[in-house]
Amino acid sequence: MSVGYSMKRAILFISLSLGLAWAIAETTAGPVSVASADVAQQRQAIHSGARLEKSRDWLKAIEHYEEVLNSWPNQQELQHGLRRSKIHFGIERRYSDRSFQDSLLSLSEREAFRLFDDTVRTVQKSFVDPISMTSFVAHGTESLYLALANEKFATLSVKHANIAGVKQMRKVLREQYWNKPLRSLVEAQETIRQVSHLANSLLGIPASAVIMEYVFGGHNALDDYSNLLTPDRLSDLYSNIDGEFVGLGVEMKAEMGKGLLLVNVLPESPAAEGGILPGDHIVSIDDTECRYMTTDEAADLLRGPKNSKVRLGLEGPDSDTIRIARLVRRPVLVKSIPVVEMVDQNAGIGYIQMTGFQRTSATELDAALEKLDKQGMKAIIWDLRGNPGGLLTAAVEVLDRFIDEGVLVSTKGRTSDQNWKYSAHRIGTWNTPILLLVDGDSASASEIVAGAISDHRRGTIVGRKTYGKWSVQSIFPNRYSTGMRLTTAKFYSPHDRTFSKIGVRPDVVVDEVPAQHITLFRGSFDQQFESDKDIQKGLEILRSQLSSP
Repeated sequence: MSVGYSMKRAILFISLSLGLAWAIAETTAGPVSVASADVAQQRQAIHSGARLEKSRDWLKAIEHYEEVLNSWPNQQELQHGLRRSKIHFGIERRYSDRSFQDSLLSLSEREAFRLFDDTVRTVQKSFVDPISMTSFVAHGTESLYLALANEKFATLSVKHANIAGVKQMRKVLREQYWNKPLRSLVEAQETIRQVSHLANSLLGIPASAVIMEYVFGGHNALDDYSNLLTPDRLSDLYSNIDGEFVGLGVEMKAEMGKGLLLVNVLPESPAAEGGILPGDHIVSIDDTECRYMTTDEAADLLRGPKNSKVRLGLEGPDSDTIRIARLVRRPVLVKSIPVVEMVDQNAGIGYIQMTGFQRTSATELDAALEKLDKQGMKAIIWDLRGNPGGLLTAAVEVLDRFIDEGVLVSTKGRTSDQNWKYSAHRIGTWNTPILLLVDGDSASASEIVAGAISDHRRGTIVGRKTYGKWSVQSIFPNRYSTGMRLTTAKFYSPHDRTFSKIGVRPDVVVDEVPAQHITLFRGSFDQQFESDKDIQKGLEILRSQLSSP
């Protein structure tokens, strides 16, 4: 998930199996009412989504619904399926999070309500759009309703599991509390307290588990970029901002039945030094089988203090043989600029790949430019493909290296302290021609750069339309080591344009290319850039520019 940040105040800137069947039946059964000529395709898309939901493969269900909604954006059954899948995915992430289990589920009712109160007050004060108490609590009711049909929630929170009790609880939520009008925080507390006591008497669910669904689920009333962060998620976010964390240096995703696919291994990390390669699958962690774990469950096992040891079982992409790697966790530096190369020495064209915007980005960029300058740089290919964003201030700092005057970006929010204009300074500006590479995964801070390059006519943009996330998130510390990530402003290009949900269209569009270019550590850069259509188009354009009188 990608966010834009600004720096102010704090730090401004994803057994009741029968119950699951009921949830799907209630929302997908009945006639499918679509009037288009492709009714059969829509119906097939709905049923395919329902099958993924029934199998509890929430991530694939989300991907499926998002893909088919590109074809039928107004299809309500598909919209509802996407919403259900996202909520279930959030529930499973929480209940796979050790810090959520240890720190938040153990709270007393009074402590849990304190967290709820603080959360609501912060939302009402700082979120970019006004949110009513009715809406926030209604989304918590919806989250609890779906949680009652979620296996992970049931395993940890439902003490007296019985089908009749679950059906009765869900019926009461639907008939008595769905969108119940609320005028104050006191009324919200009383409503949640009534729901909590009923859930405890029917199913033995602790008050903390019910209230947490209102705390976390309430954020579903906001936008896709706002949420409550558990202690571990908040710590991960700060590590991303700082560009350093204690760990092994791997990026992974779960593949059910296969284990954890390593999509990237950071250079000079414990994993790289231990011979682990992208494409490997982690199948065991300290002798614990993990072929069927979620990414978050495995991440919890991989966490550990500095200098602690971990034993991994690995399978290569072309082998069924398990090999063992013994690694020691230590601080790992995550570079926001992992690749700096001269890609055409004769023409003087350099290449800089930037994968994020963090505290160190401007310093890294200075070093990259100095290195290329010593090698005869006359033009730059600046690669922001797959870059999800990061610190707003980092985007401003790196833009200031290339634009000598005028507005770089502005932000506008509900409160005056969110309204800012960031301008360039002449000192230290590089006038080198720029070729900017972007794609559909270039988001947030990457789009700040693209918008400024476009409006100032500072370079040529090549690739595909950017993601379309033009909002700023702020990080607010909260009780019990949690934090809140809230959208507090929207940002605008120098010409006061916003491309939210639209994205920045490149000057030169290149057909889709494989996403493999994002992880250049998979092979040597020389091997990959030759077949990279975006880079080759960039070279063609810059060579033509440099050869012109």
